[in-house]
Amino acid sequence: MPNTTSTSLKLTVQATGENSGTWGAFTNTNLLILEQAIGGYDAVALNATTGATLTFSNGVLSNGKNQVIKLTGTITSNVNVIIPDSVEKTYLVENATSGAFTVTFKTSSGTGVTWSTTDKGTKLIYSDGTNVVDSTFVDNAIQEVLDDTSPQLGGDLDTNSFDIQFDDAKGIRDDSDNEQLIFQKATTAINYFEMTNAATGNNPALSVAGDDTNVGLDITTKGTGLVKFNDAAYNPEATLTDGATINWAVNAEPVAKVTLGGNRTIAAPTGGATGQFVSLLVIQDGTGSRTLTWNAVYEFASDTAPTLTTTADLGDLFVFRYNGTKWLEVGRNQALTLS
Repeated sequence: MPNTTSTSLKLTVQATGENSGTWGAFTNTNLLILEQAIGGYDAVALNATTGATLTFSNGVLSNGKNQVIKLTGTITSNVNVIIPDSVEKTYLVENATSGAFTVTFKTSSGTGVTWSTTDKGTKLIYSDGTNVVDSTFVDNAIQEVLDDTSPQLGGDLDTNSFDIQFDDAKGIRDDSDNEQLIFQKATTAINYFEMTNAATGNNPALSVAGDDTNVGLDITTKGTGLVKFNDAAYNPEATLTDGATINWAVNAEPVAKVTLGGNRTIAAPTGGATGQFVSLLVIQDGTGSRTLTWNAVYEFASDTAPTLTTTADLGDLFVFRYNGTKWLEVGRNQALTLS
């Protein structure tokens, strides 16, 4: 019974009793072909216009039997790399050609896998005996993202403790390709936003942070646009510490109250900004008749400081506007019942 040849790798299949004296040579060649199929490498230079047809000769080493193939050469048109029909095999193929043309790796009669004109990457492909198919596994995922102009995630994106970097004036678009959020950068930026989500019963937080000790927040509209609040905005009322001298940090506590436990002096506010409005509710304690001496930076009509309500537990409400030098009283309401 004569020898036969395997379908895919063209190994010599020896019949019983054949090849007396040469059996070892056939076996060694078969082993070399298997080695070539498992780990063999070959650089195949493509013809500029016709590509290449890989060889699958019976019983000998052939370039089409290699596991890894690097396609080289300068191509001047779209070309094909062809393997025979009926071959079942995997390949790791690198398109290292020059020239902005497509390369298709295919069977003689079937379909194949195509590298685009700009795709000079590597693909893991296989022939099922009829067509050549892309496994979609690649050795360079970054290159694949660059080649894919509309990549889509199959799940959540985990940054793995790294940041997402945006180019200047680039950002996030909606599913209609409209801008939703654009990031502008400053040279050597050190201050930034922080957004924090919240558990049940708590509010999410938008805050500023950075390397500077004091970091504010600028909000700028375009043209004649205005900042609109669809719901109420407020400063929570802070309680100042009562003492012989009362201190007031108006940057952190623009709306404040204090209950006088004796005759007091109120110091000049700290942290004020020109144009800022603040309010202070001064409350008499259960004894009443407490007095308050105002620092000279507080300016009242006719340069006359107010006389406080003396009744126990009543309050006097004062509103001031800062002009950069003085805190100008813009309104007061006295003898208020607070509960």
